[in-house]
Amino acid sequence: MKTIFKKPNSLTDTVFHYCPGCSHGIVHRLVCEVIDELDISGKTIAVEPVGCAVTAHNYFDFDVVQAAHGRAPAVATGIKRSLPDRVVFTYQGDGDLASIGTAETVHSAARGENITVIFINNTIYGMTGGQMAPTSLPGQVTQTSPYGRDPKIQGNPVRVCEMLATLDGPSYIARVSTDSVPHIKDAKKAIKKAFENQINGKGFSIVEVLSTCPTNWGMSPVEAMQRVRDEMIPYYPLGVFKDIEDEALALTNKAVMEALDGLPKEKIHCSVLAEEAIQSAINDYRSKKGEAPLENNCDFCYKKCDNSDK
Repeated sequence: MKTIFKKPNSLTDTVFHYCPGCSHGIVHRLVCEVIDELDISGKTIAVEPVGCAVTAHNYFDFDVVQAAHGRAPAVATGIKRSLPDRVVFTYQGDGDLASIGTAETVHSAARGENITVIFINNTIYGMTGGQMAPTSLPGQVTQTSPYGRDPKIQGNPVRVCEMLATLDGPSYIARVSTDSVPHIKDAKKAIKKAFENQINGKGFSIVEVLSTCPTNWGMSPVEAMQRVRDEMIPYYPLGVFKDIEDEALALTNKAVMEALDGLPKEKIHCSVLAEEAIQSAINDYRSKKGEAPLENNCDFCYKKCDNSDK
């Protein structure tokens, strides 16, 4: 019988302790699916946080190190530099990463440390009872903002991806969500890319995952998922905020266009200009110059030949 669905090998059989509707279980599974697919379980080391995922070592069936509150990137840096052949990632909540661990996060990103960071943003401190986090939204009621977060008093939420994207060090920065099946699929792709970047030595990668906390939000799991859509995603837009591969492609496209600009017209052949990637680069270049896009293969060619009427 064909297997349609199974538990990832990198997950243990231990039942999750997380509250009903919590997104941690989904993200744990995605991480372990990626580790299985990349066949790196035997050389993976996770650094777990202080927070709801403090017992992640019970669920991950590979090496896990416990870090002090907020210090996971610093611990991961030490492990990776000592054991560069290992795949090292941190798993952190918003209180751990964006509050007490702000310095460790920013400086490991700025240095371009070759580690992967999985960042769970549920806009609240979970394990400690529902206090306001750096990511709590304006107006959000928490144990320490009983009248709602007032930016005039408590400041504005920290958008971690946007902040880190201003640095030169990171290679990949993405924000994803777990509120729907399509978004969960996108989340897995982002997590896999973050691990692949590390394997390929490209440097610091972080994937922020918008997640739920029904218990501390005072909501049902269904209501919590809807809050992610209605309140969190508008404030924390999904997408890729930095990808050095895309930046390299853009530079390549520019180089291609500059080369074509300086190339004698008789040297440009139909077989080259018929390539979809080249046509896309040409139209992108023309758009930036305020020129209309070209539409068919022969439009891209400077020559008039026997193919021009085909």
